[in-house]
Amino acid sequence: MPWKPDLRRSVRLFRDFRVEQTDPRRFYSAIAEDSVGQLSAYHDLAGATLLDVGGGPGYFRDAFEAAGATYWALDADVGELSGLGEIARGTVVGDGMNLPFRDGAVDVCYSSNVLEHVPRPWDLADEMLRVTRPGGIAFLSFTLWWGPWGGHETSPWHYLGGRRARRRYRRTHGHEPKNRYGESLFPVTVRQGLAWARRQRAGAVLDVIPRYNPRWSYWLTRVPVVRELVTWNLVIVVRKS
Repeated sequence: MPWKPDLRRSVRLFRDFRVEQTDPRRFYSAIAEDSVGQLSAYHDLAGATLLDVGGGPGYFRDAFEAAGATYWALDADVGELSGLGEIARGTVVGDGMNLPFRDGAVDVCYSSNVLEHVPRPWDLADEMLRVTRPGGIAFLSFTLWWGPWGGHETSPWHYLGGRRARRRYRRTHGHEPKNRYGESLFPVTVRQGLAWARRQRAGAVLDVIPRYNPRWSYWLTRVPVVRELVTWNLVIVVRKS
């Protein structure tokens, strides 16, 4: 079935999202398959070399390889990489803000929900463009801080402040959240994403759109304040010059 950003897709992804904690395989497999469809609109994945920055345990590997891509994954957390058992071939342990790859090494550089987990997110974005070959695609997707899931498992209390939400989670559950504000979770916004897209000079911006929304709502990214609350997750797509 051709990839189609309609309301039915949005509802399906939302249902899958609700089981992220209880059934991660279902959720991440659904996102991986959706990513293949979305990325294919910008670049043919058959025969392409793809780097997944923050690839985690490997839920995306099968989907991208089934589309014909040569898949490489990078993550800084060995625990995440081994979440499904042994660390898979083509996996690199490294820092997304200082990618251990030469300039122009890959056809597609992909990152899903990673920027909000690093202290210098736009350095990571610059690095993704650096390792993308001319004519290739950098695809950056991240969760927006002021969206309903901006605090991840501490949501919706993040609206009262990230540190307060973290303290409340610790009191309620008796342990720290996986995504710790100020250490492994940082606020990123549509405004920041648009500013980076404007100032980068490495390529042409093809799209800045809400990732999970139906196409008819894409105009929301042009409305200040509102866009921070309702777009949930932003995608920036750049074709390397």
